[in-house]
Amino acid sequence: MSTGSPGAPGRPALGFGTQTEETEPSVLTRLVEATRPTRWLRDLWRQVRAWRRFHFTSGGLVFTLGATAVGFAAMNTGNNLLYLLLGSMLGFIAVSSWLSEKAISGLRIERHVPRAVTVGQPMRIGYRVRNAKALLPSLAVELGEFGLAEAAFLAHVPPKGSAEARSTNSFIRRGIYPLGTLTLSTSFPFGMFLKERDIDLPGEVVVWPRTDRPVRAPTPGGGRVPRSGASARGAAGTRGEYRSLREYRVGDDPKDIHWRSSARLRAPVIRQYERDGAETRWICLDTRGVAGDPAEIAVEIAASLAASSMAEARPFALVAGDVMVDPGEGAGQLERVLDVLARADFDPTNPLPSPPVDPASCVLVSIDGAGGFGDAMVVGREAKLDSPGLEAA
Repeated sequence: MSTGSPGAPGRPALGFGTQTEETEPSVLTRLVEATRPTRWLRDLWRQVRAWRRFHFTSGGLVFTLGATAVGFAAMNTGNNLLYLLLGSMLGFIAVSSWLSEKAISGLRIERHVPRAVTVGQPMRIGYRVRNAKALLPSLAVELGEFGLAEAAFLAHVPPKGSAEARSTNSFIRRGIYPLGTLTLSTSFPFGMFLKERDIDLPGEVVVWPRTDRPVRAPTPGGGRVPRSGASARGAAGTRGEYRSLREYRVGDDPKDIHWRSSARLRAPVIRQYERDGAETRWICLDTRGVAGDPAEIAVEIAASLAASSMAEARPFALVAGDVMVDPGEGAGQLERVLDVLARADFDPTNPLPSPPVDPASCVLVSIDGAGGFGDAMVVGREAKLDSPGLEAA
């Protein structure tokens, strides 16, 4: 029976050779078989370690060494008083271990993460903890997330009750930060030992780029598409002639909800209108380049252009690499743009933005620049995040 990839008829399979029941197993096969128990034990140890971890505090280490010294003294002298003292100290350690175990067991946890947070702004993660134990409360429990500096603290969770806690953190770079492992820890009751327990709680934090970077206004005609012609059709607005209905999005004005259609479809839908005389600002982010400070500055410039467009009540759209956000306006449109910018990845092999309108009417935000666009905001490869200046090409 062959253990490798199939070979040509009548020839051994490449790699491991041919093996039959009568032949002796190959060296590689014996090594694989020998490592299986080791791998199984390693996986078991990883699961056990994730289940409970135990650390000494400085006070607990001193106390344990003292108990060991008392034990040796009791065995050498046979003094009953030392045996009594040793028994008390060991009982003290056992009670501490049992109570700390009960403090972090029997808990059901829900995590509440905000939809998104902006770079540099505080982010609060909320936790709702329910104690399923019938008699014992959970005291002095800390909830920490892998990769986050600050942890939440619960002073008391009553039996069959619940409590809430929250932690505050901030991020210095935009992006998608996965949340996976929540660690419960406590040094209750005597502060001698720290016991930890890991819980798998999948989630993510969306970190938006800054929208307050000082950026000059685009030059006349750059990034503006008049509402004329099929290719330059205006985005939906809140004033003007009725256009159509569409599903409700976060940030849309509730006044535009069409209640009769929403009741019929059993989902909220809103009216869309054409804004007469308005112009759409097309923002094209060139993601060709290497991740770093220049790339982050380019993303912040694109986000700031979108925010300024919203402040001007101007429809705007985004093309970032091969991803496009259709024209729109308002807070909901800005959130959609920021979501795309938070996920933008830079790579030298990425394509140049290809908007569905004439590039001569678009604003290009790029590290190195490119021709054919109505206006270009070039960051430069030497730009730093703390540099306020921006040169337009």
